[in-house]
Amino acid sequence: MPTVLILGGTGEARRLASVLPPSYRVISSLAGRVADPALPAGEVRIGGFGGHEGLAAYLRAEHVDIVVDATHPFAERISANAAMACAETDKRLFVLRRPGYTGTFHRTPSLKAAAESLPSLGRRAFITTGRQGIGNFVHVRIWCLVRCVEEPEPLPPNFHVILARGPFTVDGELDLMREHRIDVLVTKDSGGAMTEAKLEAAKRLEIPVVVVDRPPVTPGVPIASTVDEVLRLLA
Repeated sequence: MPTVLILGGTGEARRLASVLPPSYRVISSLAGRVADPALPAGEVRIGGFGGHEGLAAYLRAEHVDIVVDATHPFAERISANAAMACAETDKRLFVLRRPGYTGTFHRTPSLKAAAESLPSLGRRAFITTGRQGIGNFVHVRIWCLVRCVEEPEPLPPNFHVILARGPFTVDGELDLMREHRIDVLVTKDSGGAMTEAKLEAAKRLEIPVVVVDRPPVTPGVPIASTVDEVLRLLA
């Protein structure tokens, strides 16, 4: 029975764990950064590995045959560790990444660059890049609405925080942006239907959207954009 380790935390990772045939032993690994995560089917491991050396040791100890990196597109550290650990242990590695956003955006290479671009685009920003990395925006001299799943570190007085977990609706995003008089939206190129509503709302309100580009995937690693593609690769 081959053992598949899914580096998860995304909806695609949970779906993959639920549809893999019983001929596989499935282990899902979650980072543990969210207090009440949605758990996938099968075995679940929560917590870090201790770098690529710790992950390599885990792959050997659990006799893992295949690793599927189905983490968030911006989870750079674990993706890099997975590539190094699989190369060290000679394990097969696949990357599952949902397609990115398409449209006319102000694209930036980093959160820092996104923050620097805001004053020239608007006076009231809606920042939806998540709790981690919000420190890149603390020096922005405009009013900011921040949406996170969990409470971030204390922010300056010009920041207002709301806690919410998607999926969100277009009507709900329109109401939120109108209520707070948002004139610029900031997001990561996470992709996926759960986060597209804010882009449609921004389009209808004709406000600019700043999109932080994804980090590159390790060269040579097979990439799938859907769960079905991963199943075909495994077959």
